[in-house]
Amino acid sequence: MARIAGVNIPTQKRVLIALQYIHGIGPKFAKEICEKVSIPAGRRVHELTDAEVLQIRETIDRDHLVEGDLRREVAMNIKRLMDLGCYRGLRHRRGLPVHGQRTHTNARTRKGPAKPIAGKKKS
Repeated sequence: MARIAGVNIPTQKRVLIALQYIHGIGPKFAKEICEKVSIPAGRRVHELTDAEVLQIRETIDRDHLVEGDLRREVAMNIKRLMDLGCYRGLRHRRGLPVHGQRTHTNARTRKGPAKPIAGKKKS
C-alpha cells in the first residue's frame, strides 16, 4: 500500500487512476505527474519502486495543492464570501444552490428532504 500525501492509494490500479484518489488531483494532473516522473501509463502501483514513489510524492508536494491544504483553502474562500455578505456568500449561508439553479422544484441535495407545510392541500 503506497501512501502519498496522507492517502493510501490502491496498489492494484494503474498509477494514472490511483493518483486520482488524492483530493485535488484529477485526470489532467495525474497525467502531468506521470510525465514528469516518466512513468509509463500502463504501470501499476505495486510495480513502482521506492524511488519512483518518492519522486511522485516530491512532485506533488512541490507543484500541487492537495488534501488538507486544499480543503482548508476552499473552506476559507467560502467563509470569506459569507463574511463579505455577497450574494454567493448568502446562498452558502442559507444552504441554497450558489450557481443560479432553480429552487422551486429541485435543489434537494442542498436543501435537504422536503418539509411538509401544515394546512396546504395537494391539488
